[in-house]
Amino acid sequence: MRNEGSISILHVVFLTMTFIGLKNHVTIIPSILQTAGRDGWASVLLGALGIFIWVFLLVYVHNNSNQEPIKDWLKQRIGKVSTAIVLYGTAFYLLLLAAFTMRETLLWVSTTFLHNTPFIILLIIFILLVMFLAASGLQTIVIVNVFVLTGVVILGFFVAFVNLQVKDYGLLRPFFEHGFQPVLMGTIYPSSGFVELLMLLFIQHKIQKRMRWYHFALILVILTGLTIGPLVGAITEFGPTEAAKQRYPAYEEWGLARIGRFIEHIDFFSIYQWLTGTFLRVGFILFVCADILNISSDKKQVWSLLAPPFLFICLSLTLFRENVFIAINERYFLISTFFFFIILSLFLTIVALTSRKSVTKDKDKNDQKSGEEQSNQVKTTQNTTQ
Repeated sequence: MRNEGSISILHVVFLTMTFIGLKNHVTIIPSILQTAGRDGWASVLLGALGIFIWVFLLVYVHNNSNQEPIKDWLKQRIGKVSTAIVLYGTAFYLLLLAAFTMRETLLWVSTTFLHNTPFIILLIIFILLVMFLAASGLQTIVIVNVFVLTGVVILGFFVAFVNLQVKDYGLLRPFFEHGFQPVLMGTIYPSSGFVELLMLLFIQHKIQKRMRWYHFALILVILTGLTIGPLVGAITEFGPTEAAKQRYPAYEEWGLARIGRFIEHIDFFSIYQWLTGTFLRVGFILFVCADILNISSDKKQVWSLLAPPFLFICLSLTLFRENVFIAINERYFLISTFFFFIILSLFLTIVALTSRKSVTKDKDKNDQKSGEEQSNQVKTTQNTTQ
């Protein structure tokens, strides 16, 4: 399905590297380390394997819906009321997802390099920026993402190679020293990022060509690498015990980066990586919300209908103390994100299955009716001849 303003599959790949990559590359690393320790890499691989099987549900729904807007496809299958419940519930959860990302990023900013800046000032500035991006449309988002992602990828490889001098890969052994249970428990954290691939179904009508299973598989491989990279880096640079104590191991890795004897303290590059990642992630999620609510084409409605609730949710999260928010995010919200997207994908699959059966039954009935009509016409012709 080709429309004006559509994006290519390559743009989709780049977009997922940013809006899911920020979460899997940075924010879930502490949870994996605390749960699986030095075997966290195995949790990522196991989670990716499970999600690869789940991806075929997305492909099935994507093909069955024929790249129509999901909101229109659902309305034809389950009616207006049920569709409204699903869509509004999804939009609300996506607002929560964006608000948690915003709160965590600004918490890092205020504790790292802007200690004395009032939190509300940071929040208002960032909300204005992400709302402007969300209201600008999907084409603007993917164009900005291409330029931003280029710098992020270059800096990521830079810190990885520079820190080779301090890495000790012997810290990854012994493998499975605490058994396989911690590895299984740790799979839910990378998987909570992988399942956000479901959001691509809500923009499928904006994609030029139909996505195949190998497109999703390629994205999954890239996201797996983005998750394992900083995870293994943190273990080999700090050790599993010290890395698990750190709030943001991916940021701490920049503190070790140095070139020769005289070039060091280059961790300010991580500020660019994190802030631009949050900018694109939150902006894209808000755009998906706007498209679900059918207001993405009207900038005034995007500002008037999305900005107030988003600001209210973000302000509500600021009421929690830092340690309480971190505990809620790690112990509950990351896990609930996994189950929310899994349940939503199963619901869409059931809708696709039942609609296909009903279409098949209707086709059989129509074929039967047409056959009966033809036989009646033949009988009538014979009687007339006689």
